[in-house]
Amino acid sequence: MHREFVTLIDLLDTETFDDVGVIPWSSPVPAFGDPMQSHVATVGLNPSNREFVDPAGKELGGPSRRFHTLTSLRLSSWGEVDVHHIREMVLYCHTYFERNPYNRWFRVLDRLLHGTGVSYFGDGGLCHLDLVPYATSCKWGHLAAPHRSALLQVGAIALSRLLRGSPIRVLILNGRSVVTYFENVFNVILSSEEMPSWSLPRKNGSVVPGFAYHGVVETLGETRLDHRIVVLGFNHNLQSSFGVTNGARDAIRCWIARGLGGASS
Repeated sequence: MHREFVTLIDLLDTETFDDVGVIPWSSPVPAFGDPMQSHVATVGLNPSNREFVDPAGKELGGPSRRFHTLTSLRLSSWGEVDVHHIREMVLYCHTYFERNPYNRWFRVLDRLLHGTGVSYFGDGGLCHLDLVPYATSCKWGHLAAPHRSALLQVGAIALSRLLRGSPIRVLILNGRSVVTYFENVFNVILSSEEMPSWSLPRKNGSVVPGFAYHGVVETLGETRLDHRIVVLGFNHNLQSSFGVTNGARDAIRCWIARGLGGASS
């Protein structure tokens, strides 16, 4: 990931990133965990600001720190970064789940994948990647559309290059928004199937239907991969969707397990 870090940090000092919403003192996050030791990766939109600040908005420090910042690296600007700093940032990515992971988010997905043979913890062969490797000061949906577009273009290049050089064979897309952005930025069309067992009932008698997405990619945008990657996705964002039932989670888990088994055969 050293090359990815250099490229992503260089962009922090360019006009491209002026006023696009990125937390300016936060380091890029190409990966949560070590993609070179993973064969499966979950995929989200972008790192939460909670990876860098506490509920009051104060920068995390000491044992609570999750990723490096200008402060922790003792830098006044990203233009001062050297090889040592890059090495430290890569280490923090690789050891993320050994230190202080944002469990309110990651434990949900790890529990979902329980029994499938992969985990973020220990030697579970699972890491997390985001379409955009920068934390933003406000939620993704509150960013202006041009800012989202600029960040996605940068993120797509970084993610495709990372995947090309990794042993990752399966991507699991968490939520409909991730599926939509993935298809758009990489010019990919995933097949969709309504899954009745994933439907979420509402008090008014209506239901939120569940959908599964599946595809196999050999290229991502203009990047030719070294191997085929199976893409699995579901429309429910499990960390934020209201009323996700245990039955729906179990059904999604079984579907993913079958997909993982098919990918390894």
